[in-house]
Amino acid sequence: MEKTIRLSNGIEMPQLGYGVYQVTPEECERCVGDALSVGYRMIDTAQAYANEEGVGAAVKKSGIERKNLFLVSKIWLSNYGYERAKAAIDESLRRLDTDYIDLMLLHQPFCDYYGAYRALQDAYKEGKLRAIGVSNFLPGRFIDLASNVEVPPMVNQVETHVFNQQWKAQEYMKEFGTAIMSWGPLAEGRNGFFTNPVLEAIGKAHGKSVAQVALRYMLERDIILIPKSTHIERMKENMDIFDFALTDDEREQIKALDTGKSLFFDHNDAETTKMFMGWRGLV
Repeated sequence: MEKTIRLSNGIEMPQLGYGVYQVTPEECERCVGDALSVGYRMIDTAQAYANEEGVGAAVKKSGIERKNLFLVSKIWLSNYGYERAKAAIDESLRRLDTDYIDLMLLHQPFCDYYGAYRALQDAYKEGKLRAIGVSNFLPGRFIDLASNVEVPPMVNQVETHVFNQQWKAQEYMKEFGTAIMSWGPLAEGRNGFFTNPVLEAIGKAHGKSVAQVALRYMLERDIILIPKSTHIERMKENMDIFDFALTDDEREQIKALDTGKSLFFDHNDAETTKMFMGWRGLV
């Protein structure tokens, strides 16, 4: 079963996809091929992951018509500014071996993201991109950008999982017609995620795993999900979340797990900004 989210421009985006963050370039083609074979139709990559070619190769080998797939990529900081971003979009199209990208995001909220976003808007108008958006823009910077551009972001991909549920951020996004997309939906296993007693108990009641319960919770909140695994059995498990529903009590129990804090790094923190300034030339 495929569930979609209608973006602000009317495009239907699969709500559940496959992410290739930290999948090596060597492994990427196999993993994406496996994901497509078990039913995923949305693939999320990025220039910084250095595996766009693997995604493109797997798509070609799959034999699935391009119109039935939804490809997402992201522009890295070293490609920000109008001219660099414009060229970087063409490079991603070449690496993915496609005429268009379904959704292109700005990967981080630093450096000349206004210039880069103008390049997104122009590529969108030219038909190279079917939808545009941002990633890691927390409410302050998100509202600032969305209020001052011609085409507000259609998607904002932010760290979202049971320990950092982004309720307030999601509300701000709704004001601009922006869909919320989760990275790290399984918290990358941090904070005892896979042995959390609340999630385990709810999973037992439904005959589901901890991961399936957490994904179902976010699915019911209209959050776009891209769980990652290099194992085909886990890929199948992460897709098997459409045949049960959480009760109101179960949702409240999971909501209580929210700490409102990042398990990785806070994009509002000065030290995080300094860290990204050191990384901006990496791609």
